[in-house]
Amino acid sequence: MNGALAAINSGADAVYLGLKSFSARASAENFDCDMLRRLCEYAHVLGVKIYVAVNTLVKQSELTDFIGEVVAAHNAGADALIIQDIFLGKYLKEVYPQLHLHLSTQAGVNNVYGARMAKRFGFERVILARETALKDIAEIAKVIETEVFVQGALCTCFSGQCYLSSFAGGNSGNRGRCKQPCRKQYAIDRQGYTEKAYALSLSDLSVGTDITKLIDAGVYSFKIEGRMRRPEYIAAAVKYYRGLINGNDAGGGLSALKRTYNRGNYTKGLAFGQDKSFISRSVQGHLGEFCGNVEVVNGKYVCHSTMHCVHGDAFKVLRGGRELCGAVFGGVTRGGFFVNSQTRLINGDKIFITTDVRLNERLLSDRKLKKISVSLKIACGSAMSVAIDGKEYVSEFIPSPAVNRGLTEEDVLKCFCKVDGYPFEPEFADISVIGEPFVPVSALNSLRRHAYSEHFKMLSCNLNEIIGGMLPLPENRRCGKNSLNAIISGEFYGVDADIGILKPEDYRTVDIGAFGSFKGKKYLYLPPFFSGDDICGISDVLKEFDGVYCDGYWAWELCMESGIKLFAGCGFNLSNDVALSMLDAEYVALSKELTINECQSLFSDNTFYLSAGDIKVMDIIYCPFEKSCKSCDKRLSYRLTDESGRRFSLRRYSASSCRFELFNCDRLICMQQQTGRLLDCSLGDACMIGDAMAANDGEKLRKLFKNYTAGHSKNPVH
Repeated sequence: MNGALAAINSGADAVYLGLKSFSARASAENFDCDMLRRLCEYAHVLGVKIYVAVNTLVKQSELTDFIGEVVAAHNAGADALIIQDIFLGKYLKEVYPQLHLHLSTQAGVNNVYGARMAKRFGFERVILARETALKDIAEIAKVIETEVFVQGALCTCFSGQCYLSSFAGGNSGNRGRCKQPCRKQYAIDRQGYTEKAYALSLSDLSVGTDITKLIDAGVYSFKIEGRMRRPEYIAAAVKYYRGLINGNDAGGGLSALKRTYNRGNYTKGLAFGQDKSFISRSVQGHLGEFCGNVEVVNGKYVCHSTMHCVHGDAFKVLRGGRELCGAVFGGVTRGGFFVNSQTRLINGDKIFITTDVRLNERLLSDRKLKKISVSLKIACGSAMSVAIDGKEYVSEFIPSPAVNRGLTEEDVLKCFCKVDGYPFEPEFADISVIGEPFVPVSALNSLRRHAYSEHFKMLSCNLNEIIGGMLPLPENRRCGKNSLNAIISGEFYGVDADIGILKPEDYRTVDIGAFGSFKGKKYLYLPPFFSGDDICGISDVLKEFDGVYCDGYWAWELCMESGIKLFAGCGFNLSNDVALSMLDAEYVALSKELTINECQSLFSDNTFYLSAGDIKVMDIIYCPFEKSCKSCDKRLSYRLTDESGRRFSLRRYSASSCRFELFNCDRLICMQQQTGRLLDCSLGDACMIGDAMAANDGEKLRKLFKNYTAGHSKNPVH
């Protein structure tokens, strides 16, 4: 609640938050429905909207609870619901047309096809993937109301497609429980990157003054990520961008931001192209703002700085660009201040302030209030009345003539200046005290409390149309089961499968001839992130294939407009009957975060389950080698080694830029037979994997893979 109030008081037009369940930030200080109702009332009085994020993947067994949460949030006064599952959103809009839906960034909208699909399905706004280029943002803004992140943490993986936490420890980012393994240290087997560093940890996003470019592109709403941050950071961020939008920021806002939370000295983000500060290889966590350098004087550590620091301020010390230790304020000295540190410091160490006590107090001191015009009339023999913005409230108490001291206008003003915790700023228009009436303090206080309370209720009245009981859920109308094999591979020599899915190394030179003598259906793999330029580049070759396999929702709209068959891939994260009933596709792959038991009610004709081979855990849209193009070795594959010695394969491919896929350290073996088997052979061995699966020979696969896992086929994600 404190974070939400900080945002409101600092000038936010809307606040987004999560509920206790189905929030993509499960560890945040989330809301129950009673808290949500009270916040909606408070915010609506001040003209601020409340958006509720119920943006996790929903399993079949959770559908009733999920829809109940959505209905409860709407009934509590939420102005819009933020949802990840676009097909579940389509169903909700059809059943409850009064809902206002925003499509979560987790849905990965980054081109106009995703935007058109969202609009067709009843969404009013899309929150774009953070990787979306400025050119595509402008095109999307012509289609639908658009929201863009301008401040906050960046995920290293493309929105909604990260499974690293899920397969590393069973904690799914798609269900709000990411353990952030991307923030750990990794070594990469490329010259200059073999030393362990925060190789996948990105600096925090701060668009700053470039927000004007987003305004010019037609962006409707600017989003600050803050559900896991302290109230002072939220206040600093809102004030900074409110100042930039209003054209009155003098530069102090960025300094306040850096002192409240700053990972990596910030990046402008991928909308404007990858910059030098995009990856924070050396620093993890809050860096703060640079104060000055250390000089050791008589055994004490002096920071030469013009900053005026006080007791309670805290610092981070860097040496050679890397984190060394923390420090605290130790007193003022000429030309700066002392710092106390348990680690021995040396001349030249750099000091960054991470906690500024006085700044934090100042950031949280503001309060947004609604101005109200107050008039009162009090006379002997008549009921007391107060009018607030023209609305009259009357007291049952009738004053009589005073024997000693009568009520004065000063008494009335003193009483009604108190607002009883309501966000009101009274301006007194007409205070009429006729004669010398006797009014006990208790009666005057009672009138004030009654008037302010009733006026607050009137202003905060929930205008949402209350939704009643839940309607029956649709059933998956598809039927039948099969044992088709589909192979994702770049090499089809000797492969025997019903469907082959070509995964090019370069989308600028797609050649269906790569299938060779393959006799099955020929599908083209399209990644979840594909820019407008990327789509234009492959438009001429699409008709040569029997269809496309894609991990991004946007392909549904592309296929519908182009008359192409769709194989909805694992990245669609299909996990419930409602989504399946809303999806029209030739083939579908269920979410790789479901167990076999959880899939039982979802198995049907032309439905696939990832059964063997490689497990893609990340789609990486940036260059992990910091765009060192001139010295790039152009290899197609690399190895990432984590702190435990586990090795992950990193595959490079090209479209309008270089992109990467990260694969799990262990390969997958799941010998289930209930449905179509999807085999991912992105890293090779397609023929041997296919043969072993066809023969149902798990032992052959175990010898081939050496390191293997059953994935989530047996163990559910959290």
